[in-house]
Amino acid sequence: MKITDILNRGEMSLSFEVFPPKKETSFENVMNAAGQIAELNPSFMSVTYGAGGGTSDYTLKLSSEIEHKYGVPILAHLTCVSSDRETVRERILELKNAGISNIMALRGDIPADMMDSDRSGWDYHYAVELIREIKSIYPECCIGAACYPEIHPESRNQRDDLLHLKEKVDAGVDFLTTQMVFDNNLFFNFLYKIRDMGVTVPVLPGIMPITKANQVERAIKLSGSYMPVRFRTIVDRFGPDDDAMTQAGIIYATDQIIDLYANGITNVHVYSMNKPEVAAGIKNSLSSILGREFA
Repeated sequence: MKITDILNRGEMSLSFEVFPPKKETSFENVMNAAGQIAELNPSFMSVTYGAGGGTSDYTLKLSSEIEHKYGVPILAHLTCVSSDRETVRERILELKNAGISNIMALRGDIPADMMDSDRSGWDYHYAVELIREIKSIYPECCIGAACYPEIHPESRNQRDDLLHLKEKVDAGVDFLTTQMVFDNNLFFNFLYKIRDMGVTVPVLPGIMPITKANQVERAIKLSGSYMPVRFRTIVDRFGPDDDAMTQAGIIYATDQIIDLYANGITNVHVYSMNKPEVAAGIKNSLSSILGREFA
């Protein structure tokens, strides 16, 4: 099933992201966690990808097992930075042959040991190049892309960032998923700006439940996300107690999702960090809301 078919239903829905293991010996544990999340019957699940080996070796395996065993639609991530064209094309064909009909096209993070290297000879520099590659090889694929409500960390300003985003959509993107957002107002402002630019594809806000205090600085470093004072107060108060912080993090994320639904957003994507108990906590709190249409 294509993600766009799900997004166009008009029902409240919730999807989850999981990540594959870095080693074969950890695959069973990760599959077990992913299976528990799949049993929550999300609208779909996304599976991340690691460039240059590692987790990329298990993205397809985890994606296929979830979809075939649990019947949950899969959005498989694919990155292109520092990868050669032949490898990327092979990955696209592997996903196509496995029946994965949704791909999240990402540039990916530049490996630390390549930050200062000459990139002029690289086959790919931006996600838009990967999007065009997917369209040429697998035209029937449903393509997702990332967006940054606050601004991509490498962009000079938000206008440049939005112009690059429109270029990706014009190249064939079917829907967008945001980086983690902790302040819904930032998402709504971003949505207004891109709609004004003529970007009309569905946009899923990405919500990350923070269940440990040390996740805050990492989240800021990865995405540059703004942390509202209200949220920082929660972390300061409950961070030292793991159980209390887990509960507070789930409640904060759930509150965000309810606010998004109440303001007309029907589809929300949750970065579960492979934690079934966190995914279940959120899903169960929304049990009377999900799968319904509200006039």
